[in-house]
Amino acid sequence: MNLKRIFGALLTILGIGGLIYTAVVFTDTSGATKDVKELIIYGILGIVFFISGINLVKTTKDES
Repeated sequence: MNLKRIFGALLTILGIGGLIYTAVVFTDTSGATKDVKELIIYGILGIVFFISGINLVKTTKDES
């Protein structure tokens, strides 16, 4: 069991969840300052988690 791959998959799933939540907030936004800050925060966190998870899974060698 490779711990890095599991952690990479977990980060990828969290990133996807963050991006989906950002899309849901975007569809329900009214344009208030609070909504825009929430969009930026969750969007950036989702992108960072997603990219770091994908890179961790790609760069980890499979050592069975």
